[in-house]
Amino acid sequence: MQLQFPFFRQPDGGLEPSRQNADGARTHEAIAFVRVPRARRYILRVQPDGTLRVTVPRGGSRREAQEFVDRQRRWIDRERQRVRVQHGPREWHEGSELLLRGTAVRISTRGVPGGTLVIYGDRRIIVEHDGDLRPAIEADLKALAREELPPRLAELAVEHGVTHGPISIRNQRSRWGSCARTGNIALNYRLVQMPAAVRDYVLVHELMHLRQQNHSRRFWKLVATAYPRYRDAERWLRVEGRALF
Repeated sequence: MQLQFPFFRQPDGGLEPSRQNADGARTHEAIAFVRVPRARRYILRVQPDGTLRVTVPRGGSRREAQEFVDRQRRWIDRERQRVRVQHGPREWHEGSELLLRGTAVRISTRGVPGGTLVIYGDRRIIVEHDGDLRPAIEADLKALAREELPPRLAELAVEHGVTHGPISIRNQRSRWGSCARTGNIALNYRLVQMPAAVRDYVLVHELMHLRQQNHSRRFWKLVATAYPRYRDAERWLRVEGRALF
């Protein structure tokens, strides 16, 4: 299963092709139809990667959800433009701030033989130029994730009595992690930017998929037992997690 940004996929969520072009030919548009029993109406959101998430209320149907999407085409186009601007690439320079382990840290630089020393939090890297520092810092965050996330996941796996497969660190744009039926777990490198409590929640969430490969009530009971304050972590992901992209 997949842990998606900024919402968690529900049991019958799925990506399906949609939309027709002006010639009536089918084009492929990723839409996640997510049934939420507590929802009272259809809700449409444009994700940072441009995909659509449609909340389907109890009693609603996939056909009605698709018709709802089709009626909102003008709004979707405007919202995609807004999201594209909001989540477009941002450069990092001297004085820029970013999150590291849940704390806002400021980037500082100084010239050294062979390049520029970049300092943020307790991290030190040397780059060849002093332009946009984001690519170099993100590469360093990925290295940090490879150092910190697998050992922590292994600790939590032992604590909760589950066995996982290989772990991979990825640059996922719309999910925080995923757990395959084989037990392989993929984690978003940006987890190292989160507070430890939120990071651990994402790890526990994926580990619970080793017991239940869906987002059923049974799954959420497992999560609540393993991580009682999971709703607080979800709230952080929804509100603060956007800033990591």
